[in-house]
Amino acid sequence: MTDTSVPGQWGEFSRPVPQWFEKAPFGIFIHWGAYSVPAWAEPIGALGTISDGRWFAHNPYAEWYCNTIRIEGSPAQQHHRAVHGGQDYDAFLDEWKAERFDPDDWARLFRSAGADYVIPTSKHHDGIALWDAPGTGTRNTVHRGPRRDLIEDIGRSVRQEGMRFGVYYSGGLDWHVRPFPPHTTFASVHGARPQDTEYAAYAYEHLRDLVDRYRPDILWNDINWPDGGKHFGAHGLGRLFQHFYSAQPEGLVNDRWGEGTHHDYATSEYEHMGQNEGEPRWENCRGIGFSFGYNQVEGPEQSLSGHRLAQHLVDVVSRGGHFLLNVGPKADGTIPDIQRRSLTELGRWMAKGKEYLVGARPVAADVASPSDEPWIRWLERPEGLVAFVCASEGRTEADLRVSSARFDLNAARIPAEQDAALEKTDGGLTVRLPVSAVGPVIVTIPT
Repeated sequence: MTDTSVPGQWGEFSRPVPQWFEKAPFGIFIHWGAYSVPAWAEPIGALGTISDGRWFAHNPYAEWYCNTIRIEGSPAQQHHRAVHGGQDYDAFLDEWKAERFDPDDWARLFRSAGADYVIPTSKHHDGIALWDAPGTGTRNTVHRGPRRDLIEDIGRSVRQEGMRFGVYYSGGLDWHVRPFPPHTTFASVHGARPQDTEYAAYAYEHLRDLVDRYRPDILWNDINWPDGGKHFGAHGLGRLFQHFYSAQPEGLVNDRWGEGTHHDYATSEYEHMGQNEGEPRWENCRGIGFSFGYNQVEGPEQSLSGHRLAQHLVDVVSRGGHFLLNVGPKADGTIPDIQRRSLTELGRWMAKGKEYLVGARPVAADVASPSDEPWIRWLERPEGLVAFVCASEGRTEADLRVSSARFDLNAARIPAEQDAALEKTDGGLTVRLPVSAVGPVIVTIPT
């Protein structure tokens, strides 16, 4: 029988979003697990652009390898049999050594890219914990594989670099503790998931342990929360939130706990769940490529350059959101060269560009409008407007139009280090753009 003696309601958690998050436009996601050993998926495209029926059998998410190889006839299953002899998935845990893992190097890279917060996976859908999680026995990275507490290592290094630290946890799925047939549709993901009170208590103890050990600033749940635990009694989600906010008054939780529960901000993923971007606070997450976990099949053609990452970040912030960019390390603990290069390029732009993103807010459409051809995005800061402009194929200039006398076009400026020119024209400004710019050119228009 569920203990419901502790009173509470979801509305008790409503409060202003902490100032640190308001001023944190950019975060780093980390998907690292036993799936980083096979590191294989079909890079067919971005979530939200592929039909339901095709997505699961050809899943581009390498971290879903454990599910995809169980779909009869899938290319991943064929690959698994041919390359790994159809071995049990847990063999990858023992093969995952993380022998070159340097959390300080990771944290320096993320900080140099301009990140404000970092969120590693503590347990993904395969059920393997990256710390000595209660109830997991030896099926975690402390007792097998890397043989170290990866969450502690990452958290310590992240905070040493001055960034906030959160944890991802898959509360909605655990293919080991609650095995179901392979998911082949989105409906099966949300329908065939553990909902019983026993699993709810198991997940509760994990997150409570994460809170007590590491004091995360963000709890980032995925898929849903077991229905048997959506209450304020013993091992209930309401009690978990009460404990979390008591331990971390400036903490936040995302929106993937299930309809009718509490969240501080909403999330979208690649081009999926775009309706959530209409909420007052939201975050878009995606990988540098089409996968979150490291996928050895992906190359430059599937990956965003630093320039494209800067564009995506600016676009998200210009619409009122935060951007959570995923990094998928290799099994040995190194950041893949393609990903490191993109982060380094982004960092060069963020060294100047980030100051224009922090504390900025979207611009009303009747003041200045965004454009995709040429590419222009707008933000407003206390001192005036900021336009972000990119060259496109065959076009090396862009016209800026502002429909408000509050802003002084004659005083518009481009930072000296950006190789671009600005010319006042009738009714606006013309920006002449370098084709090789790293990230958008910045134009400030003061009040």
